[in-house]
Amino acid sequence: MTTPAGPVLRPMGGAALLAELDGLDAVLALRAALAADPPHGVRELVAAARTLLITYDPAATGPGPLAREVTRRATTSPAVRPAPAGHHEELTVPVRYDGPDLDEVARRTGLTTREVIARHTAPRYTVAFAGFAPGFGYLTGTDPLLALPRRAEPRTEVPAGAVAVAGGFTGVYPRPSPGGWHLLGTTSLTLWDERRDPPALLVPGRSVRLQEAGR
Repeated sequence: MTTPAGPVLRPMGGAALLAELDGLDAVLALRAALAADPPHGVRELVAAARTLLITYDPAATGPGPLAREVTRRATTSPAVRPAPAGHHEELTVPVRYDGPDLDEVARRTGLTTREVIARHTAPRYTVAFAGFAPGFGYLTGTDPLLALPRRAEPRTEVPAGAVAVAGGFTGVYPRPSPGGWHLLGTTSLTLWDERRDPPALLVPGRSVRLQEAGR
């Protein structure tokens, strides 16, 4: 039985460590292990596709002891996926599949547009992490046939509510912004509202279902 390799740990400023891992599964497993029983002094865990930022209280711990504990957890904890986030129920996102890239995605995957829609609405998604813009969640669970790379030429503006795929992820743009993902449709849900607590609907760990609008 092989022992998992530990993460590469780098200091970030005076109160954080950046753990570099082999991929998203390793990131989510380490985040779950640390969140279940946070090491002394840890304040926040911020995941990305291949890294986990661990912020801490310098008065409670230091980079040396924390690095040793993180390495121990990474190499001894079972590979677990995160549980649904706190009190958040599964979120259903209604999608009108009217995106400008729907036909192109069908052509590139060898599917009909109806098959693209069926494959995109079938999975149960999980918000793996957030980034790019406030309220933008990276959803895992996308059908492998729809795992296209980003567009060669990004758009200068993508409308709020656009539902898109790229690089094996599904995402929903919370506000107008540039973007290079393939736009499959739109949703009327407000993904980011500063008056809510929390402001984002797509918080890490939350389960998501996509439902074709009108069906």
